[in-house]
Amino acid sequence: MSLIPAFFNAPLLQGDGKEAKNLLVYIHVPFCVRKCNYCAFHSQIFNQVTFAWYLKTLLAEIELWGRRLKNPKIGTVYLGGGTPSLIPPFQLELIMDALRKHFTFVRGMEITIEVNPDSANDESYFKNLLSMGFNRLSIGFQSLDDRNLVVLGRPHSARQAAETYYMARKAGFGNISIDLMWGLPRQKMKDWNNELKAVVKLKPEHISSYGLSIEPNTVFGNNRESVEPELPPDSEQARMFIYGAEFLEGMGYIQYEISNFARMGFTSRHNQGYWDRLDYLGLGPSAVSTIGNRRFTNPIYMDEYDAAVRGGFLGEDFEEITDVIKAQELVMLSLRTTRGLKLSDYKDMTGRDLMKEKNSIITALHQNGLVRISAGFLRLTKNGMLVSNSILQSLAFD
Repeated sequence: MSLIPAFFNAPLLQGDGKEAKNLLVYIHVPFCVRKCNYCAFHSQIFNQVTFAWYLKTLLAEIELWGRRLKNPKIGTVYLGGGTPSLIPPFQLELIMDALRKHFTFVRGMEITIEVNPDSANDESYFKNLLSMGFNRLSIGFQSLDDRNLVVLGRPHSARQAAETYYMARKAGFGNISIDLMWGLPRQKMKDWNNELKAVVKLKPEHISSYGLSIEPNTVFGNNRESVEPELPPDSEQARMFIYGAEFLEGMGYIQYEISNFARMGFTSRHNQGYWDRLDYLGLGPSAVSTIGNRRFTNPIYMDEYDAAVRGGFLGEDFEEITDVIKAQELVMLSLRTTRGLKLSDYKDMTGRDLMKEKNSIITALHQNGLVRISAGFLRLTKNGMLVSNSILQSLAFD
């Protein structure tokens, strides 16, 4: 009996039902030197024994999916975590070799790895990454203020962050993204202004700017009563978001999604693929995949993940993406981008006219300066982006 579920024998599909040319591949590396105070992603403390187990299983999973999907073309690879830069170069090369063996790399594809300043601190490391084919870095600064880094539980200093950036540049990387966070405990508007100026001075091609969210089962979440009073008031956080967006746009960065800014030609193709509802394959523990009309999640824990890979069970426990879910995701993902929702796409998908269906809601949103309607697109304004979750709920397909 075949271990390959029947739907994997069908052509690989995109979210819109067209045959796919380029699949997105995400690899989750669930290891860190320690858990940051805000982090809700699946990760564990790095140790060689568990990592060796993880690597062996990951390589087997890559081979499994390569066979199932018949060496599909892939347009992006993204190593995230966790802290992928904890992987020694010779073992990272094993992962890249396996991908090249079992998948078809398209010309000019984007290959990204997330790095942290405490573990990526040698110029030779970045030269090794380039030699393996990595052409984009995402560096987890989060802040260039040592006080904030301590509060966040980051294992590096502001100086280390800047040094990591300069080493990557010297090694030859020409596409670097920097992660920043705002709305931090005791952070003032002037502090955020100083952070923005310091990061822009480095001239990265891309900046991701995230507001702090207090999530359950995190250090912050478990200490919510003491953390929340230290956060800037909602009105101040709103100012931080809008000022940050306007400042970055004034410095030549294009806001193409709520939290993402890029110089012309340097948007994240991998993340853009998510917002465009392209098929993506997630590898590693807890990774999520969407292929055709099926969505599935890998087991979180190593023993269950290993058993699923060895038994060929990955992808069997899936969620069917119904027409209702497709419509909801079209609205949700499109409105996260500054391009917005093309209203004709919604009508083509659902047979319904959103402007008529949600007329009173959209009119109210427009009158309150939260959305714009032009040239057949519905877009969030910057004020609308601040309350995007509420807006998306109000526009939900029913």
